[in-house]
Amino acid sequence: MASTLTVADVVGLLEQRYPPRTAEGWDAVGLVAGDPDAPVRTVMFAVDPVQAVADEAIAAGVDLLVTHHPLYLRGTTSVAATTPKGRVVHDLVRAGCALYTAHTNADSAAGGVADALADLLDLSERHPLTPHDAAALDTLTVFVPREDTAAVLDALAAAGAGAIGDYDRCAFTVAGQGTFRPGAAANPTIGARGEVTEVAEDRLEMTVPRERRAAVLAALRAAHPYEEPAFSVLEHATRPAGTGIGRIGTLPARTTLRALAERVAAALPATAQGIRVAGDLDAEVSRVAVCGGSGDSLLGTVRALGADVYLTADLRHHPASEALEAGPPYLIDATHWASEWPWLPVAAARLEADARESGAPLRTRVSTIVTDPWTLRLGAPDNGTTTDNEGVTP
Repeated sequence: MASTLTVADVVGLLEQRYPPRTAEGWDAVGLVAGDPDAPVRTVMFAVDPVQAVADEAIAAGVDLLVTHHPLYLRGTTSVAATTPKGRVVHDLVRAGCALYTAHTNADSAAGGVADALADLLDLSERHPLTPHDAAALDTLTVFVPREDTAAVLDALAAAGAGAIGDYDRCAFTVAGQGTFRPGAAANPTIGARGEVTEVAEDRLEMTVPRERRAAVLAALRAAHPYEEPAFSVLEHATRPAGTGIGRIGTLPARTTLRALAERVAAALPATAQGIRVAGDLDAEVSRVAVCGGSGDSLLGTVRALGADVYLTADLRHHPASEALEAGPPYLIDATHWASEWPWLPVAAARLEADARESGAPLRTRVSTIVTDPWTLRLGAPDNGTTTDNEGVTP
């Protein structure tokens, strides 16, 4: 990369960690506004693309604003400045600040929103609540005259076969002897019609991403010397990717629900709502599920996985009540914004590290503006804590 990164460069770094293909089908992630060729020296991370956050980014001279929540989740037909969202777009574009969204792809990624929340509680032996399947794979087996094996292997690799982790052109070959008899209408490269032919061949095997199957088979036919190459394709069984929504894991030591809730309240940034807790406060707990953002749709999943406690946000009355009636897990309910904010400093630090590795350092900052919509809570018992809606103390 060049000594100064562009918007497109930074988007590429972000999408290596938070691939857009892992976003939920209903989501809207990616570059919202900005010129891909514009230079980027400073990036700011925030949860919500609201006016106060846009104003902060502009005042700080930020080149790229990365938010967790999309500006336009359900699409729009207008970005006119007569609407709040339109004003955000106009102000950012006028100031030369691009806007990028990493939402459910950041929720589910390794080191993403769910892992950042699990890290606050030091959860071990963790895995996703709803795991993703890894990309589907095939194994291609083809028989090639020995003198042509390297050329066919190279063609298959160029089409996408044989990539395993950080390695490419991965293949396995076994020497053998092939035999065939061309028919009357055949046009054989080796041998003659009606005669049995024996050829020293290699059995060549390579792993193929299923999405590349058609391209790889086309490359095979183009590179193989035979009129009718002999090959087979074996589909792999699905396997977990290690990513997915939420996490479940084990605390370093058993504790009470009350003590765990107090730890959560101390670890998360303060909001007017604070932390709500449901269940036996003196019960001992050790297995904890977490999901940043609105998580009541996963209550049944969390119970089935045997969690003692579920930490999430935006729990509604009836789902929460019914979940408690059915038994564990107990519930710890934070605000949507607070449950997702811990990812921001993690993402900022990793982007800086990735940029340094590319040879073009970036400066990052994390917004501490509390964009949770509630500003005051009345009628609750005084628990000795205070909130400050102007900022956050992580």
